[in-house]
Amino acid sequence: MCSKALALAALLNLSATYAFADPMRFTFGSGDPRPPYTSERGSGFEPMPGATPDSAFYFSVAVPEGNYRVTVLLGDETREARTTVKAELRRLMVENAITAPGQILRKTFLVNVRTPEIAGGGAVNLKEREKTTETWAWDDRLTLEFNGSHPAVREISIEPVNDVPTVFIAGDSTSTDQPREPFNSWGQMITRFFDDKVVVANHGESGESLRSFLGENRFAKILSVIRPGDYLFIQMGHNDQKDKLPGAGAFTSYSAFLKQMIAGVREHSAIPVLLTPVQRLTFDPEGRITNSLGDFPDAVRRVAREEEVTLIDLNAMSKTLYEAIGPAHGPEAFAPGDATHHNNYGSYELARCVVEGIRKSKLELRKDLARDVPQFDPAHPDSREDFAVPASPSSSSLKPYGN
Repeated sequence: MCSKALALAALLNLSATYAFADPMRFTFGSGDPRPPYTSERGSGFEPMPGATPDSAFYFSVAVPEGNYRVTVLLGDETREARTTVKAELRRLMVENAITAPGQILRKTFLVNVRTPEIAGGGAVNLKEREKTTETWAWDDRLTLEFNGSHPAVREISIEPVNDVPTVFIAGDSTSTDQPREPFNSWGQMITRFFDDKVVVANHGESGESLRSFLGENRFAKILSVIRPGDYLFIQMGHNDQKDKLPGAGAFTSYSAFLKQMIAGVREHSAIPVLLTPVQRLTFDPEGRITNSLGDFPDAVRRVAREEEVTLIDLNAMSKTLYEAIGPAHGPEAFAPGDATHHNNYGSYELARCVVEGIRKSKLELRKDLARDVPQFDPAHPDSREDFAVPASPSSSSLKPYGN
């Protein structure tokens, strides 16, 4: 499944102008060559270490910062295909689409592309990892990963979209776009649970606290692009515990930073949403999760009441979820040897918790949840054996910042 329209893209000089009025289309057929991505061409295939041509591949297109509607036609002329689509840094978009021989399945989703520069001056102060292993989170191209037991794509169409709400995420390693297996986060999985009328812009980063998120211009970047009717989901706490500066604490600096961000979002006529920090995997002898986050979950709850902000109590839901999975199988939701950072299965279940919080809220956003998403009870998690999201080929033993 390779491109027949890459030459057309080169003729249009998309990488140089970033201008297009009609959707960019790339058609694919078996036996075509797979030209690599080049800045001159502005599109092409990216190398995928560890993958065979029939198991997974990347395709990138140069685009400016913004939101894009992507439509893919999936299927193989001669055999059954199973295709999972991820975007940018492993954001789940299409989950295990199965097509019979000759069948074509159309899927549409929205992707956010961003760069570090801030309109009006300045830029996000990126960590070194963001400049190396996480470059696809901040570069000037839209990258798609096609994965599965036999991924098959017939056509890709990409066009800019400006009339949809954006859900921004301000978070730490438990919600950011993790670059490599076995690590993953709920922010990477939640994209799958919206329809094609909402786009997610995940600005979280490993190791972040509210103080550092503000200090590194990450919040300034969000404010430079957020629009009326957009959302900002804020989930911090793990790294805020380590703040030892004078006056630092859950009910002092942490609460003040939350209120500062709430006020900034509201000044732009956007909607803040607070999430309590997700639990760590810390069981007591009776199989109950112990609180390893001190006063920080309660501080979020208090600020939500005082500021009349929608609260998604992920701390409480993750406690229920982990206890339902149990001490014996709890590690199966986390990266090996890790009690903070999740694998694909764990982050998928947490994303379902967040979705359930949205569904039970009064947010207009609840109307834009995907129609194939059933209600979810954290006390009855999905079976680990039935989990079907394939791992991306690239892996690393390097743990994310934070714990």
